[in-house]
Amino acid sequence: MIRLALMFVCGLMLTTPTQAQSRYSDQEVSDSYIYLLGRLLVASRQQLDFQEGFHWNQIVHRKPGAVDWPNPNLDVAYSEAWVAVDETSCTIVGVPEIKDRYFTVQFLNGWGETLANINERVFPNKPYGEFAVCLKGASVDLPTNLTARIDLPVKVSRVLSRVALGDDWDAATALQQQFTLTTTGSPLLPEMPTTPVLEPQELPGVEAFEAAAAALDSEPDLNPGLEPLTNTARAIGEAVKDPVERQRIDGIIRERALSDFAKAGPPIGHGTVMNNWARPATIGVYDIDYLTRTLVNYGGIWANIAPEVVYYRASIDADGAHLTGDNAYSMTFPADALPARFAKYFWSVIAVDTQHFRVLPNPTGRYLLNAETKPEYGSDGSLTLHFAAEKPDGIPDGNWLPTPRGSVYRLTFRFYGPIDGVSNGTYWLPAVTKVN
Repeated sequence: MIRLALMFVCGLMLTTPTQAQSRYSDQEVSDSYIYLLGRLLVASRQQLDFQEGFHWNQIVHRKPGAVDWPNPNLDVAYSEAWVAVDETSCTIVGVPEIKDRYFTVQFLNGWGETLANINERVFPNKPYGEFAVCLKGASVDLPTNLTARIDLPVKVSRVLSRVALGDDWDAATALQQQFTLTTTGSPLLPEMPTTPVLEPQELPGVEAFEAAAAALDSEPDLNPGLEPLTNTARAIGEAVKDPVERQRIDGIIRERALSDFAKAGPPIGHGTVMNNWARPATIGVYDIDYLTRTLVNYGGIWANIAPEVVYYRASIDADGAHLTGDNAYSMTFPADALPARFAKYFWSVIAVDTQHFRVLPNPTGRYLLNAETKPEYGSDGSLTLHFAAEKPDGIPDGNWLPTPRGSVYRLTFRFYGPIDGVSNGTYWLPAVTKVN
């Protein structure tokens, strides 16, 4: 302490690259990088959307399957938008009356966290009509016939509406087209931050911290307890302006942070693994669990909250080997634990590659298994699903998901409207077993 005091008195406590090196350990750099990456992934997607032709407060109706982000849900027709509100203007969301079909309108912030949903779970008495989405505390004259006002803590939100396709795609897409957005005034449109546009297989090095100020200024993290990480990310962003420190930080990212991130992937951060299926500890909202948030944004952006959907993921078989299209696999559900038992609305499973997390191209054009593929059940009431490059002999077509040879992939199993053991976390999917 005496020596430190003397150094201060002598004017030797000036900020230098050497002191910056001692201030930010390898672990601090790694943690801050993974934290910041969660925001950069959303900012990257926003830039790509507007490059594609998005406009503020205008809804884009996608054809079924025509979305380009990691781990898409192919059971639904998506509509998308970026919404801007402020103290003087709200956005009115028009929702058609939908019966006997799952739908939701989801609002997320710039960290990929779910802020609100419009659907029958949240508004059981009247989940349709006009909903005013406003900045919390904004005093705006609104129509008198609103179904509800929804206050958001941010001025910018990503919106996704989902309408279950079911067995009548034409009816689903007709309903999809009836979702609308209108503004009540002229909100001040935000400037889009300039940050790296990312590809999953090419994550940034020190460039991440060079974009820290732009990313964090444009979207503050509202989760209490993460302020130290925010502050450290900002400080490292300043430190890397020094060429020596920039090189050191870049080395830590490539040697430590990316390795830490990869190691956290299989269990989805702090998730649980059973039968080689991983279930995240949280989804859609994350509190201080920034690790899970970043992993979800990386491998399946725009995830909704657990009351809406629960996701399980597998990338290895029952023997611990990576899933590959060069092998054939199966998984069997006993009659008393069929997938439909655990989903109020629907279930499905898809296979995606491990580099871009997109569905696997195949000659049949089938990318998922669900109730609509008409899987057949065994004489004992069980259900066996198959994953292979060619349909196994004697296997019903609706029980087979094509997985092309040469591919390395992972499976995502979804339960929409999770109930019973999926809802409370006590249920685990059967292992995926190699059969050849």
